[in-house]
Amino acid sequence: MPIAVSENRPISVIILNGFLGSGKTTLFRNLLTQSKKLNLHIGAIVNDMSELDVDGELLGNNPAIEEGDSPLISIHACVLSSQQGLKKLASALDKLTQFTTQKTQLILIETSGSCHPMPLIQFFKEYNEMTLTGVFTLVDSLTLCHDFENGQSLVPAFQKNLASGLRDTTNLLVEQILFGSHIFLTKADRIPDLQRHALIETLRNINPNAPVQQLQFGNMSLSSLLDLPTYDFQSVAILTEELSRELSTEVEADRPYNIATRVIRSDKPFHPTRLWDVCHEYLNDQIYRSKGFFWLASRDKFAMLWNQAGSGINLEIVGSWRASIAEDVDSGLTEMEITELKKRLEDESGRFGDRHCNLTVIGDKSNVDDFTTALESCFLSDAEIEVWRSGHEFSDPWPQTIKKVWN
Repeated sequence: MPIAVSENRPISVIILNGFLGSGKTTLFRNLLTQSKKLNLHIGAIVNDMSELDVDGELLGNNPAIEEGDSPLISIHACVLSSQQGLKKLASALDKLTQFTTQKTQLILIETSGSCHPMPLIQFFKEYNEMTLTGVFTLVDSLTLCHDFENGQSLVPAFQKNLASGLRDTTNLLVEQILFGSHIFLTKADRIPDLQRHALIETLRNINPNAPVQQLQFGNMSLSSLLDLPTYDFQSVAILTEELSRELSTEVEADRPYNIATRVIRSDKPFHPTRLWDVCHEYLNDQIYRSKGFFWLASRDKFAMLWNQAGSGINLEIVGSWRASIAEDVDSGLTEMEITELKKRLEDESGRFGDRHCNLTVIGDKSNVDDFTTALESCFLSDAEIEVWRSGHEFSDPWPQTIKKVWN
């Protein structure tokens, strides 16, 4: 049954904001899936500061997107809160309203983790064609526990930065909370009750106007978002005025808070043991996020998703490489299908068919190059490729219970 929405109500906009790895994409994907089941026509915009657009590729595989029920526009290689990002946002919103004759009932925007909410709020305050109804700030409870002494040092660190004129990721995290209309604490099931209660109290002290709720695995009712009141621009007016003076340059808006991004591209597989060792040696709290698609020499059949936030890394199977299917004598394909598949593989530029590693690394400028270089050292050497091709099997310390495949 489609959900009825008043014809006279302007299109509502909800922004999903939060620091890198806080769970925005999981929530976004869940809401898109619900739109398909509810026959609800929504527009979707995803922002990735990296040129690889990993989130756009993942979300593009959602049934609601693939079957054309909900249009998705990806804005990547810039931060949405920058001048360039805001121009692209205006163009994307215009395209979404023209996409279909069906009335768009809601637009969801997932920001990059390094996105400051204030420019977006200023944008929608003056954008009369739509109504901003929600700025959902997702906060990673593990980050607060590990990096800010269970949240107790967050506000003192922010105050110290203000006194010294310093801007870093602490400022960004606090300001994302300050501008939120709703605050969602993610991964709270992974910390003790006392810590969780202390974090909730910290968030309420920072932003007493926003309800604080726990969010697990992106479980949120899409239908509950349709009748939210208009965002309270008045409550953040003074805050907006003060921060406007600090974020006045385009350079600072484009690459704020000493955050840098690097891209890794190769057709080679990772050596499983070297990759394991490098992650344990080089991964620290200054590497905020890394994500992308890759393959291991020990698991060459599967296209895998690398998804790192803070100290945690998830590896997930997202499908099978076409090359591995063509090589499989028991693939179940007909001769015609195999012939067509091999023709498609001839257009691939890599040495291993469509197999490739495309990763983006986001972190503090002082650490991101070291971690990126260390990851690149994990690719098989030419000599190792030769022994691998002759049948050598590499030791693989990664968990063997990776079974998840995206629908």
